[in-house]
Amino acid sequence: MEALTTSRVVPVQVPCKKLSSLFANLSCLELRRYPCGGRVSIMNHPRLLRPVTASVQPQELSALGHEGNVVPSNEILDLWESVEAVCFDVDSTVCVDEGIDELAEFCGAGKAVAEWTARAMGGSVPFEEALAARLSLFKPSLSKVEEYLEKRPPRLSPGIEELVKKLRANNIDVYLISGGFRQMINPVASILGIPRENIFANNLLFGNSGEFLGFDENEPTSRSGGKAKAVEQIRKGRLYKTMAMIGDGATDLEARKPGGADLFICYAGVQLREAVAAKADWLIFKFETLINSLD
Repeated sequence: MEALTTSRVVPVQVPCKKLSSLFANLSCLELRRYPCGGRVSIMNHPRLLRPVTASVQPQELSALGHEGNVVPSNEILDLWESVEAVCFDVDSTVCVDEGIDELAEFCGAGKAVAEWTARAMGGSVPFEEALAARLSLFKPSLSKVEEYLEKRPPRLSPGIEELVKKLRANNIDVYLISGGFRQMINPVASILGIPRENIFANNLLFGNSGEFLGFDENEPTSRSGGKAKAVEQIRKGRLYKTMAMIGDGATDLEARKPGGADLFICYAGVQLREAVAAKADWLIFKFETLINSLD
């Protein structure tokens, strides 16, 4: 039997390509004034996107133990072909990086934060606990976030642009639901042509001098089960009959529930999380698989 792929990522540098003028002047940070009297800040959208190709090493299917959901059943295919809305996780799904890990590394606390991320995505600790713990390790200031966004444009997963275009061409609505931060996700949404109102994510809070204050705890995605609540909110508001959630982590799997997503597709093109993959309706390693299924 042919070998499948693991989660180890080897980025390949390719020439930069300019974003279209449509996105060149977009802001990547919402205008928000916080109760503390904090400043209002606008950060310009990065003008260059450096796409990467994720290269993975083969691993025997029998070693993975996921034979049953790599090839979807007819029932799962029927669900996928009937979806009216698709919700994507962002980190390690739409993008090849874990955004908070990259920001932490940029601020000098990468290793410690990455360890917490692994625990959170594996479901071994409550998400809100892991989020607070990670941010406390490096407390990013507004100026540091601005510098990061200027120097580290989004790195999209191979095939995601084509998949989103295909979904939209088929009149399927697309949402981004993330435990990451709006400041880092807004540029991604702009590149993919996803409206801001279709983003559900956390928000960093800053004081008058740009100092880090924390994160908005009122966002549903700031807590365990938050993605599931976001999907429920979307479904109730838009009256979708069938929805799918695509992601790599335990918080994405949680979104598959009555009143939420009907279908959970585990994308393991960046990270293969065994406990999550084993419970997925469909396990994929390339977005091309989904693109071809929509033809």
